[in-house]
Amino acid sequence: MTRVSEHLNQALHDLMESDPSVHLLGEDVSDPYGGAFKVTRGLSSRFGSRVRSTPLSEGAIAGVGAGLALAGDKAIVEIMFADFVALAFDQITNFAAKSTSMYGRPVPVPLVVRCPTGGNRGYGPTHSQNPQKHFIGVPGLSLFEMTPFHDAGELFARMFGLGRPCLFFEDKVLYTRQMYRTDDLFRFELVDDVARVHLDGAGRPDCTLVTHGGLVHRTLDAMRALLLEDELVCELLVPAQLYPVPRLPGLEDAAHVCVVDDGAEGGTWAAEVATALYPRLWGRLRRPITLINSADGVIPAAPHLEREVLVQADSIRAAVREALS
Repeated sequence: MTRVSEHLNQALHDLMESDPSVHLLGEDVSDPYGGAFKVTRGLSSRFGSRVRSTPLSEGAIAGVGAGLALAGDKAIVEIMFADFVALAFDQITNFAAKSTSMYGRPVPVPLVVRCPTGGNRGYGPTHSQNPQKHFIGVPGLSLFEMTPFHDAGELFARMFGLGRPCLFFEDKVLYTRQMYRTDDLFRFELVDDVARVHLDGAGRPDCTLVTHGGLVHRTLDAMRALLLEDELVCELLVPAQLYPVPRLPGLEDAAHVCVVDDGAEGGTWAAEVATALYPRLWGRLRRPITLINSADGVIPAAPHLEREVLVQADSIRAAVREALS
């Protein structure tokens, strides 16, 4: 089985081999280091100057990438830790995103900003955040996240095909997990590019969970415990596109919806999903959509304290049980 980091690395190799207009920029992305999480390993040795290690300036990295995209090439830029994307906020939101429409005609800006994100590794407050919510609602900007269900090569093609800058989040813990293929309890299928994980033949679930890629395994662990210990059947929907929120399939019969988001409480992706779902489901929901988020606080480095702040399988299970009680 292939780990997610290996899968991403192969997708980047295939992309750069098939499209000579693609450039990759970032801190320490060149060999022999190959990036902080080794996702770019081997690329500079194979593709030479199209892969460049840069100075430690996230604003400059994003700005050069956007310039390459405006000039007719394609650019992938890596922010070593997603926390540092705040240093590139101006270039992404005020230059790259606006450049798609502020010149009097549509202008393609094929730029992908890769952001290793998330905690549960003991990296502390400045290297563990999920900053997705800060980019929701920016005109001209799309958000995606790697999942263990989606083919990374297809996602890169999809993002570049939009002709607009995209943030691509990749959970650091997910890097070490295998691409999802089968399970002893649940099966999955892709429906309109959204992964649906469910108990085969179970009928209408008690709760439909919606989450992003980095929370898949914690949510699956919660689903397993809810089924085996609480006799509650859940299904899971995992979109690779976070924003604009895509149409989520199979919700017409949903008894209850719970959105699980690793970002801190307040102005969250989970709230954006709920806002998109309410007009569609209002007449059928038994109760308000449940939102599960990390706590409103900085992320500690001590593992036992970090677990208390970030969403865990047991907190997902507890929230579903409470909602259905």
